Parts: sequence; structure tokens; C-alpha cells
Amino acid sequence: YLKNAALNGTAVVNNPFWWSADEKFFNSALMENIGVPVPKTVILPSHHRPEDTDENSFRNLVFPTNWEEIFNYIGFPAYMKPHDGGGWKSVYRVENPQDLFEKHAETGKLVMMLQEEIEFDSYFRCYCLGQKDVLIMPYEPRNPHHLRYVVENPTTDNALLSQMEDLVIKINQALGYDFNTVEFAVRDGIPYAIDFCNPAPDADIHSVGEENFEWIVEHAALFAIEKAQAHQEGQSNISWGSYVSQQTQPTGRVTGTKRVVKRKVAASTKASASVESKSKVKSKGKAKAAPKAKAAPKAKAKATTKAKTASKAVKAAKSGAKKVADKLSKIEGIGPKIEGLLRADGIDSYKKLAKASKKKLQKVLDEAGPRFRMHNPSTWAEQAVLAASGEWTKLQKLQDKLQGGKKK
Repeated sequence: YLKNAALNGTAVVNNPFWWSADEKFFNSALMENIGVPVPKTVILPSHHRPEDTDENSFRNLVFPTNWEEIFNYIGFPAYMKPHDGGGWKSVYRVENPQDLFEKHAETGKLVMMLQEEIEFDSYFRCYCLGQKDVLIMPYEPRNPHHLRYVVENPTTDNALLSQMEDLVIKINQALGYDFNTVEFAVRDGIPYAIDFCNPAPDADIHSVGEENFEWIVEHAALFAIEKAQAHQEGQSNISWGSYVSQQTQPTGRVTGTKRVVKRKVAASTKASASVESKSKVKSKGKAKAAPKAKAAPKAKAKATTKAKTASKAVKAAKSGAKKVADKLSKIEGIGPKIEGLLRADGIDSYKKLAKASKKKLQKVLDEAGPRFRMHNPSTWAEQAVLAASGEWTKLQKLQDKLQGGKKK
């Protein structure tokens, strides 16, 4: 029903197409891909075979499973949970291999994943509305359900709070969720995203508390009004995440278009040569045809003018495309808030960021207040050089070595 509503132009919160496609294992892999810290995670074969399968259905899998390699990678204790589950159903804490095998035998046909346990110093649950408004709530998952939002001495570390806010927005922009919660377990100052696939999050006043309840009701209402006002008749009005959007960018199509243009240019050149050849033949055959050739320079000048105009249009288009592409938040360590600070200071492109000194960048952060002061801009210029030159593969390799914009 919701997909049909979206098809007919209704703004559905959240995107029902993505909701039915996403799952925890892929999303954990996606988070690693965009630089969000997550626990080490592996996916496990189901204990029982799915319906309509037999012993030949999985013959491409290595048997037996290399459990030792998995255990060495994840460690114990660990958590085992369904790769696409929710609501804490079928979630197990496993102490050792024997404990895992016994509990895995209870999971039947569920496809489970095994995840590193993060022994946290503090824990947070964060609401996110419209991929921009964030409420960070101290949370204690070890308390009884009705007391999990009751936390003594919540953190006042503004740098950590700012980092989590940026990560929440980054996560939801990648997934495309308008209304979601993200949970972080903080270990050694690093916020690990533990649970971030909650497109129908708990907002019950009896569990989240009155203050949090008031925030979410107010912001949900404002967001609904915003979506209604932005409605465009006859068009899709649902949100898509950056992951899907980037996959549908016309990278391949641009290449195809260029090839078509080259073929057209080649055909045009051939046609011109043919016309020129015929003209020469006529000139040889009839002397009277020569005066008409005087018109050629004008035609050539006109064609040259058109070519110059076309060249300017191409340059303008390239320039426009470049401005659109310069999303500073693609730089590891720069979130939407920091991107806004940089743009306000005139640093609105990869080239300008590449030329900015560390001292200049730190000054921008310092002047923005304590929540931004603790960010480290030491690699931003280095990353921006690669982004400005379109070296995305090299940039990704560099970012794989970074944590929050600084070297691990």
C-alpha cells in the first residue's frame, strides 16, 4: 500500500522501497564504506536450510565453515542476531564457541550475523528527523526497559556530541531515512554505531520520557508540514539515500554520451569532406561555379562562432557540474555542520579546501565554539587535493586509513 502511495506522489516517511530492501549486514558494510565506525561483523549460514532447497543448493559454499577464522576475527564474548531482524528478537550474547553452537542450533532457518561486543564507557540513542535534526539521548541498555533513558551523569563532552551528531546525519543521508534512531556505544572515545536501522523507532512517552517525547512530536509535526509544503504534483516525493542516488548517477551514461558525440562529430566531418570534394569536382567542371565559393568564408566564420558558443556552453556546463559535485562532506571528518562553517568562511570547493592551511581550518573550528574545536583538520587538505582531481579511488584508500578525519 505504501509503495503504491509513493508511486502516486505521496510523501511516505520512511521510503518504503528502501525499508523493504535494507538489512543489518549490508548496512554495516555500507557504514564501513562511508567511514562510520561499526563493530566487526560477519554473516553466518543458517542452521537449517531454507524452504525449497536441498543439499545441492549451497554446493558453492566452502564446507565446513571456517569457524576458527570467524572466532579469531570477532572474539568473545560476542552478539549473534538476525541479519534483518529488530525489536531484540532472537538476539544472543555468546561467551565461547560451544555457547555459540548451542544457541545457533535454536535459530532454525534465520540467517544470523555475529558481531563484536563493544564494552562501552557510555551509550547514546539518537533521534534523527529529516536527515538534519538530531536529538542525542543518553541511554543505558542494561537497565530495565522503562529506565533505559534514566542515566546518571550524562557526558558533557561537546566534541563527542558534535561527532555523534555529524555521524547520525551521515548515516541517515546514506540510508535515506527521514525518521530513524541511531545507537552509539562509545569505547575509548570512539562512537561505534551499534543499531541504526530503526525506520519505525520507539517514541512511546512511557519509555523515552516526557522531554524526549515532546521533542520528537514537535519535530515530527514540523517535518510533516515541511514535506507537505515541498510537495510537487506528478513527481516522486519520497527521499532516497545517497547510496542509491550515487549508484544512479550518470557516470556510465556520460561515457556513452561522449561516445555518441564522437560518432556524430566523425560523421559530420566525413559529410563536410564529401561536400568539399564535390565542390572541387564542380569547380573543375564549371568555371562559373567559382564565384559562389566566396560565400564559404562567411559560412566558416559562422560555424566557428557556433563552435565557440558551444565550447563556452560546454565549459559552463562543466563548471556547473563541478560546483554541484563539490560536497565537502565527502571529506572524512567533515560533517554537514562543519561544511556549513567552511562555506560561510568562503571555503566552498575542493580546490579552496586543498589550499587552506591547517591553521586556517583550525581557526574556523575554534571560532565556532567548543563542540567544533576538538575536530582535527590535519588531513582535510590532502583529501581535498584528491577530490579536486577526481582521484576517488585514491581518496577512498586514504580514508580507509583515517578515523574521524585523522590518521588511526
